[in-house]
Amino acid sequence: MRSMQGWPELGCALWQLVVLVSFSQTEEPTCVQIGDPEIAQLSQDGDIVLGGIFYFHSSWKNREDMYTQKPLALQCISLNFREFQFAQTMLFAIEEINNSTDLLPGVSLGYNIYDTCGSIPKTIKVALALNNENGNTSSNSDTPCTKPVQVQAIVGETSSSPSTAIGTLIGPFHIPLISHFATCACLSDKTKYPSFLRTIPSDYYQSRALAQLVKHFGWTWVGAVRTNDDYGNNGMATFTETAEQLGVCLEYSVSFFRTDPIEKIQKVIETIQASTSKVIVAFVSHLDMDVLIHEMSNYNLTGYQWVGSESWISDSQIAVVDKNHVLDGAIGVSIPNTHVSGLREFILDVRPLRSLNNDLYKEFWETLFSCKFKQEKSDENYRECTGQEDLTGVENSFTDMSLMPIFNNVYKGVYAVAHALHEILGCDETCNKNVQLDPLTILQHIQKIHFKTKEGEEVFFNENGDPAAKYEVINWQPRENGIVDFITVGVYDASLPFDEQLKLHNRSILWSQGSKQVPVSVCSEKCPPGTRKVLQKGKPVCCHDCIGCAEGEMSNITDAVTCVRCPPESWSNERRDACVKKEAVFLSYNEIMGILLTTAALFGTCVTAIVTIIFYRNRTTPLVRANNSELSFLLLFSLTLCFLCSLTFIGQPSKWSCMLRHTAFGITFVLCLSCVLGKTMVVLMAFKATLPGSSMMKWFGATQQRLSVLGFTIVQVIICILWLSISPPFPSKNFEEFKEKIILECALGSALGFWSVLGYIGLLAVLCFIFAFLARKLPDNFNEAKFITFSMLIFCAVWITFIPAYVSSPGNFSVAVEIFAILASTFGLLICIFIPKCYIMLLKPEKNTKKHMMGKGPPKTF
Repeated sequence: MRSMQGWPELGCALWQLVVLVSFSQTEEPTCVQIGDPEIAQLSQDGDIVLGGIFYFHSSWKNREDMYTQKPLALQCISLNFREFQFAQTMLFAIEEINNSTDLLPGVSLGYNIYDTCGSIPKTIKVALALNNENGNTSSNSDTPCTKPVQVQAIVGETSSSPSTAIGTLIGPFHIPLISHFATCACLSDKTKYPSFLRTIPSDYYQSRALAQLVKHFGWTWVGAVRTNDDYGNNGMATFTETAEQLGVCLEYSVSFFRTDPIEKIQKVIETIQASTSKVIVAFVSHLDMDVLIHEMSNYNLTGYQWVGSESWISDSQIAVVDKNHVLDGAIGVSIPNTHVSGLREFILDVRPLRSLNNDLYKEFWETLFSCKFKQEKSDENYRECTGQEDLTGVENSFTDMSLMPIFNNVYKGVYAVAHALHEILGCDETCNKNVQLDPLTILQHIQKIHFKTKEGEEVFFNENGDPAAKYEVINWQPRENGIVDFITVGVYDASLPFDEQLKLHNRSILWSQGSKQVPVSVCSEKCPPGTRKVLQKGKPVCCHDCIGCAEGEMSNITDAVTCVRCPPESWSNERRDACVKKEAVFLSYNEIMGILLTTAALFGTCVTAIVTIIFYRNRTTPLVRANNSELSFLLLFSLTLCFLCSLTFIGQPSKWSCMLRHTAFGITFVLCLSCVLGKTMVVLMAFKATLPGSSMMKWFGATQQRLSVLGFTIVQVIICILWLSISPPFPSKNFEEFKEKIILECALGSALGFWSVLGYIGLLAVLCFIFAFLARKLPDNFNEAKFITFSMLIFCAVWITFIPAYVSSPGNFSVAVEIFAILASTFGLLICIFIPKCYIMLLKPEKNTKKHMMGKGPPKTF
């Protein structure tokens, strides 16, 4: 790791921190600095001096120290033109302020700018050098070995990890540290880094913006690559947390650092190749991305959609390095584009950099212009440097101005310090130079500043030392000539409500491999309506199977977690994506069964009417008169009512029809059976009265017969009245019998009432059967008792079988069973009692005589 490779330097730096000063044993104590002094690469005197920390080199040579001698100074390599641009921007801002009559008039700003080589140990040494002037200081015993800090504020560092080291070191001294590119959210912790401020938003917002961007395009299965430092680790941690809240899963999350062995970087690439996700979120610094791109050129990694952090997504040098167009179509968030007038010309004027120390200036100049000072005759690859070269026609990372937003951050940081000093010194036309400056006062004023730059941009810090978080959404769109355009396709504003923070423009986005279709990257396809998600065991929540909803349940959204049970009156359709109203069914006159039963009832009614007409036409004949014509006509009337009452069971149940059907059925059947019972008793009493000395008939005459019928019927009427008063039948909806249908039926209300009605009917039927059975062998050519016996056998058989059939029949079939029982028993009574008589009256009129009726018939065998 990067920090491990700098342990010797780190040990030296820590020793310097612990023993900043020591006292000699001489009479005049001397403050002695331990270790080699750090020399500023760029410096200028001024009334007030600002510090600058940049890494003009991006790496260093590795070496093994044996600790047998003092470690050598760090040997820096890989010149970094970007950091020179940042330093140039700082010089530009200081020069503008020094030339201004409105800001710090009469006060000159100086600077000391150091190179850290990207090494954290060297960064600590540089911070110590800015905190304490190099060299030894003599003091006497009465004067403490202390003095004011060398600089009043520091601009830098570019990266997060070095910034945490500097912030930890100078925080107790309250020296303001204003970074232009250190975005780690950890730096917002004022308990750890009380003097840290920055002009670039925290990664907390950037990470959330990337998570929302991924979610917006429906990518729920992504891979993650990060830099193995504070920037990458903290940024990816926030992204992972937000992504999980939004339903996005990470298939893998791998890290690397640019100084890692090549095998580790190859392992990162192999992880990407073995994955199934097609979207890669790269929270990587531009230097590490450069290393990764170089290594990926040896692999076929096309077809992946890259989502980038602001560190590299708008960096044109990364696009130049990407020779295989692996990153074409990449999308990510970047600092909003801006412009600082005069800055481009100042940066391209390299004359101020001639004040660099000799070795660095020589290296910079030779690298920038591809020349060599004091060229050897044998070296024919480079021309000789004259020191008078200019940048006309030169194209490299130093002349690239694509990072103007970051340059602007450096510019705003310097101006923030200047505005704070302007207030502290009470500047108007002149400034009070006698004010004693201290870092804490400057820090407090910087935290409160609020001003506008010359371009109109507002500059202020919140309580965490962070600026307002605003980003542009950038899309890489290559031209035909291979040059990549960074097209702004949206914005992200963290100050808005969550649902309004991300806004994408109606501009065409170019995706990986030039596609205009949004890539798909999911672990499992979305579950369509009608199904629900079931998580796959041992896999992230984004991996699931789609299970169809059960009957009676539905889901009408995509990726439903659960299926919703339909209301009782509804049922799921075949696709299980909607609840449809159940079909309400009842025994109607329109269906076949209803038509057949209605026809049977009307047919029975017509037959009864015909029988009645026949009886009426033959009412004076012995056959009619001998069998109590009054009861016969009353019986025919009750049979007609029995046939007609069955019609009340057909049709949609209502409150009145439910009460009518059962009570009408009960009363008409009791009336019918009362008449049959009366006829049976008449037959029995008539033959008993023929015995000598019998006076039975006077106790069972016509009046008594009418009263018996009335009495038996009134009992049933009373039962029905009690039933209707206490708990009457009512219309109800049966949801249980059929899943997809509603059975409209009549609930019994009181089951006791219903079975009491049936029980009373059954009691009368049994009595009829008993009396008829007893009178079956009485002497007569036409004994009506035997026909009543047969009719009662049929009646009882029908209603005995009715009970289990009624109880077990589902839905409206139970109604049909009840109607069938009514019709069957009614037809049984009609046929057994009246049809034989009609047969004699119509076809055998010669037998319809009193003599024949009173004659003795053959012995009865039944």
